[in-house]
Amino acid sequence: MNSAVPLTAPRPPLIRRAAARAAIAAARLLACLPPRRIVAVLHLIRHGSAPATHAQALRARNDIVATSRRCAGRYCLQRSLATVLLCRMRGTWPRWCTGVRTPPFAAHAWVEAEGRQVGEPADTVTFQVILDVSHPRRDPMRDPEVTA
Repeated sequence: MNSAVPLTAPRPPLIRRAAARAAIAAARLLACLPPRRIVAVLHLIRHGSAPATHAQALRARNDIVATSRRCAGRYCLQRSLATVLLCRMRGTWPRWCTGVRTPPFAAHAWVEAEGRQVGEPADTVTFQVILDVSHPRRDPMRDPEVTA
C-alpha cells in the first residue's frame, strides 16, 4: 500500500526512541529476507511473550512512526516488522500480517491486536491475509477454536 501514515503521535521520550530505533534497524534488515525466513524469525522470537493489547501495539506503532520518517511513509513492511519487534522488546506480541487485494492490486503489511488492526486506514480490511504470525496462545493454525 503506498499511502503515507499521518503522524499524529508526539515524539516519544529518549529512552523509548532508542528502543524504537533498535527495532527499526532490526526491521530494516529483516525486511530484506525472503518471506519464509521472515516468518521463521518471527516465530522464533514471539515465544515467551504475552498477547499484546490494542493500546500496547498502538503505542509501539506510534513510537515507530514518530521516530522514523521511512516507517511513517510508504514502507509498510518495515513499519509492521518494527512494530512487532518493539512490542516484543516490551514483552508482548501482536499479530503480524501481510496480504493482498484486487482490483486494483495492492500488497500491504500490518499489525493487529485484540482482533483489530492497529493504526491502519479503514480500507485495510479489504486485504486478504497471506502470511501471519500470531501469538502462540492465539495461533489459529494450532487451535482452530481461537480467533485472532
